Amino acid sequence: MLKLGGRTLSLQGNIDRTRVVLKLSEDAELPSALRSTRAYLVSSSDVPEGFAAYVILPGVTDLGAFPDTATVVRVSEEFRYLRSDDIIRVNFREQSIRVLFRANSKQNFFLVTEQCNSYCLMCSQPPKQIDDGWILDEIREVIPLVSPETQEIGFTGGEPFLFGDGFLDLLRLAMNLLPRTAVHILSNGRLFSDRQFSQRYASIQHPDMMIGIPVYSDDATIHEYVVQARGAFDETIRGILNLKELGQRVEIRVVLHRQTIGRLPQLAEFICRNLLFVDQVALMGLEITGFTRANLDQLWIDPKDYAEQLRMAVRIFEAYRVPVSIYNHQLCTVDRSLWHHCRKSISDWKNEYLDVCDTCSVKSECGGFFSSSKQYRHSDHITPL
Repeated sequence: MLKLGGRTLSLQGNIDRTRVVLKLSEDAELPSALRSTRAYLVSSSDVPEGFAAYVILPGVTDLGAFPDTATVVRVSEEFRYLRSDDIIRVNFREQSIRVLFRANSKQNFFLVTEQCNSYCLMCSQPPKQIDDGWILDEIREVIPLVSPETQEIGFTGGEPFLFGDGFLDLLRLAMNLLPRTAVHILSNGRLFSDRQFSQRYASIQHPDMMIGIPVYSDDATIHEYVVQARGAFDETIRGILNLKELGQRVEIRVVLHRQTIGRLPQLAEFICRNLLFVDQVALMGLEITGFTRANLDQLWIDPKDYAEQLRMAVRIFEAYRVPVSIYNHQLCTVDRSLWHHCRKSISDWKNEYLDVCDTCSVKSECGGFFSSSKQYRHSDHITPL
């Protein structure tokens, strides 16, 4: 597990703003025009002049004095992984840093907001009723710094589309500056029940953009219990219909837990009969963080105990030729006939394995565990293969 945020060991600078976004460079020969816009990643006692800031990695000593106007950040051992083209935020008030983008990762997601119009039982990012519009402004700073060769970026929340046209403008910015970068957005889809809003989203005309929208049951009562919002089922289904009518790419996501697993085959039939045109379906294991910890007794079920429902649902999707993937599962808990649907989907910074996995012959193909699952709850049937 990688640490993405924390306190600095020391921080000096003459920055008027509370927060500043910095793109890192290890290139001491960078042209002077670019140095003034970059933070140099200091890994030895040789420090070139002219950079906007300096980030000192652990173990570096015998450094000379920096100019009084220079921003100088010393980080702990946990941030040794920082590399050129990574992007960080330095918070002067909190004396902290946050890694916003890692250039060598294929799983860069930006948290757009902690606000949400649902209140899901297993939400990994519990919603807050706060004004966090500054995050949107910060992402606008970050996007121009991201390499145009980046394969994919994502946006999540909360509910990103609560920012309305402000978030749509951010998506246009991403398309214009990163035209070859795929975009994946996590949303509950409810706001797309407004056809005019769906049309404004479609007008962006991004060539490779998809929204992942959860549908937890074919029974509206169950879905709305899980998301804790009346009318949410109808809004979500109408949102999906509007988006697909407008030619937009949609993924349906189903988090598998005790409240959703009982009718999983029926949900698969519902999707195939009513939403056959969606681009893909993801059946997802539970992440034990956020609200899940508080509601664990209502949610937890060992993946081995729902193996048959999972197999039946996948067979239904296969019969209707709906692309289906299994996320966040360990191969030893899944029927071997479904392995070709399993994906290594857990973000690398929170992906871990148990000690017993060390001797497993398929560890390199297995999705592993969320770090929270390793700590709090995991299947009782983890076995090296």
